[in-house]
Order: sequence, then structure tokens, then C-alpha cells
Amino acid sequence: MRYFLSFIYLVIFSGYVFAEDKPTYSGTLPVLYINTEGSQAIVSKENYINATCYLDALGIEGYESLGSSASPISLQIRGRGNYTWTSFDKKPYRIKFLEKVSLLGLTKNKHFVLLAHADDRVGFLKNTVGFEISRLMKMAWTPEQRPVEVVLNGEYIGLYFLTENIRVDKNRVNITEQNDEETDPNLVNGGWLVEIDNYIDSNQISLDVSGTNLTYFRITYHSPEILSYVQKNYLFNQFNTIKNEIFTADKNSKAWEELIDMESLTRYYVLSEAIDHIEAFHGSCYMYKDINEKQWKFGPVWDFGHAFNNFHSKQKFIYDYPQWVHCIVEEIAKFPHFQEYVEKIWREFCIEVYPKMDQFIDDFVKEIEAAAKCDAERWPEYGNADERAAAEIVKQRFSEKIQWLSTQWGDYASIDEKKVGTYTKTSNRYDLSGRRINNNHSHQIIIIDCKGKYISTR
Repeated sequence: MRYFLSFIYLVIFSGYVFAEDKPTYSGTLPVLYINTEGSQAIVSKENYINATCYLDALGIEGYESLGSSASPISLQIRGRGNYTWTSFDKKPYRIKFLEKVSLLGLTKNKHFVLLAHADDRVGFLKNTVGFEISRLMKMAWTPEQRPVEVVLNGEYIGLYFLTENIRVDKNRVNITEQNDEETDPNLVNGGWLVEIDNYIDSNQISLDVSGTNLTYFRITYHSPEILSYVQKNYLFNQFNTIKNEIFTADKNSKAWEELIDMESLTRYYVLSEAIDHIEAFHGSCYMYKDINEKQWKFGPVWDFGHAFNNFHSKQKFIYDYPQWVHCIVEEIAKFPHFQEYVEKIWREFCIEVYPKMDQFIDDFVKEIEAAAKCDAERWPEYGNADERAAAEIVKQRFSEKIQWLSTQWGDYASIDEKKVGTYTKTSNRYDLSGRRINNNHSHQIIIIDCKGKYISTR
């Protein structure tokens, strides 16, 4: 019998396992047991502590056990996150194995994270849906995640999501790893893994944004981690140039596209709008560039913690909320060439991605429903006791945003996929905020078509 229940009277009822009044696991998902050295608490985000673990797959199809209570696997563990670490008792963790392991079917690696999603009150669907859309939209790499119930030092701590964290790796962000403190000017143009950030960090450059609609523009560098003056100067000049070219008065200019990959940017943006992720481009916005490449690519996706919220209208773009600093996207939306790309990717999303999402959500609900109830018993202050009801809320909010975006970018959902090749796109007209122009606009606007050609002023 599993060690943490060995002295507790068990009652089996309705397919769930209960131990007196202590909530415990559902038996419908694999269980990950972690024991820290000396049962010490995990209190630091910076310092790892030694631990062991084993995974009991419970005979569930598609999963394999790893280690055992008698022969556990060595690892190290520490806290992670910013808001999610400081604001919730259900904590997220970072784990590092001594050797590469394949856990829950994920690609072998030493590095994973256990995301608690204590801030996700809509069925643990924010990251789940965001990640799936990223995969369907063919982003270069999307982190994989697996639901798992966790027992830490003999205590059930709920439903977690074992997730591949973002790092330079041949199976993750597949770019050349640049040396720390590199000084050769010929070697500092890649590879880079950075993040548009909303937190102040020591590993960060900050750009002057006076004269723009930004209040800050911070770039945190993750790889390399320690920069020489040559590296820091290169990084600063790259993003300062990007900022200046984007805030040009000439919105027909394509100079910024020499440094930004339009395809990955547009996919990242359309995804963010579709799920109403109002924190996009504000924080946890990753970018990377390989050696000898000129353009920065957007991705991988990460942290959709503000998707599907209900405290604002679904009839706005994500950059219409002044409480969020959306860095560059509000300005980029004014470029006709970007608007043209948005319509192309939006059409692809409506035809190839959105129709698959309801079934994906339903399948996910079935997989975690019982575990979510157990998690809600353990964490009643922020659990998801009714997973199906939460999923319906997500579907409704998702649908509302898609309907509104269809009024802005085109209603492509009804196009017959077999006839897409014969579809003739009409030239929509936009104002300088990237909004489709309707006949009921009463304010003065400059009208341009999707090729950037001037039409008239109203």
C-alpha cells in the first residue's frame, strides 16, 4: 500500500479514495511522490534542495511508472514563478534530475516544472488551450504538459501539470547555445533566448521609451545568462533599433521586418487575441534568434494566466486595456503589412484550428475531472470543483471573442474548407489603430487598403 496512506483507514466511495477527512488523490491520473531530504520545506526560488521521487502510473493506459518507493529517483527541487509563487499556498516548483528521464511520456530531459495553476479558476484550461492552439498553428516548438497528482513529503498537494520549461535544447528551443561572457563580435549575434518582461530583473536591459506610448520596455535575457559588454551592447542595439523602427511615423515602412519574423509574430498575436490573453506582449513573451540569423522569432508560448478572463469586454483588442503595457504590438497593429498578415493567419485559424477546440476541451475535461474535484477539496479557495461547468464558461468566452474578431478581421468560419483555394479575399479598410472601418464611424480617420495604399480621409 502506498506509504503515505499506510497508517490511514481507507474508504472507497464512488471511485474516489478518501482518508478520514484528508483529501487525497483520485486514482484516475498517475501520482508523483516527492520526498525532500529530511522532509524540509521548499521555501526558495533560487536554491535547489535534494529530493527523491517516483511515479506510480496506477496501471493507467499510456503511462509508465518510474522508480518506486523502495528505489526512488534522485532530483533537486526549488520554487518558481513570480506572482504564482508569492500569492498562493499551492506553489509551483522547478525540478532537475541528475540524469535525463522520460516522465509521463515527455521527451527525455533533466529539466521540468510542476505548474500549480492555482490562479486558473476556469478548469485549468488557460495554458492547456493556449498550448494546443500553438501546436495547431504550427509554432516552432510548444511546451508539452501532462496532468499529474502530487504527494509531497507524504501530503497530497493536488493536481499539477508536469510541463517542459523553456530552455535552449535540441528538443525545445533548438538554437545554438551562445557562450556566457562572449567577446568575439562575430559570435554574439546568436543564439539568444530572451523575454519581454514586466518584472525588474538583474539579467535585463531596459530601453528608453520616452516619446512612445510605453511606460517601459524591458528585455530579460535567459540564454546566455551572463553577458559581456559586447553581448549587452549587441542586445541593446538590436531592440533599440526594433523599437525605433516600429514607432516610425511611416507605417508603410518595412524596416522593422528586417529584425522581426512576421510569421511567428502574427501567429503569436492571433493566438493571444483569440483566447483574449490580455497580458500578451506584456510579460512572459519569449523571443529567440539563432546565430547568423537576422530576424527575431516570437515564441515559445508560455503563461496564459490572463486568458479567458471575465472582467472586461470581449469586444476589444488585447492592447485596448491601459492597465497593461503591451509594448510593441499596439504600434505594430498600425502597419498595413501586419494587418494583411493578420487576416491571412486569422483565416487559417478559423478554418483549421478553432473548429477542433470544443472537442479538445471536452476530452481534457474527461481526463482531469475526478482529479480536479480532489484538488478542489485540497484547495477549496482556488480549486475547480465542477470541471464541466468551468469548461462551458471557457467555451462561451472563447466564442464571444471569436465572434467579435470576425467583425474586425473577417468571418471565415463559414468558408467551406474544400473551396478555400477558390476564395477571393476582398480588401478591407482600416484606421491607424488596426481596426476595420465600418460605415458608422463618425470621427475623422485616414483610410488605407490592406496593401497600404491611401484611399481617403474622413
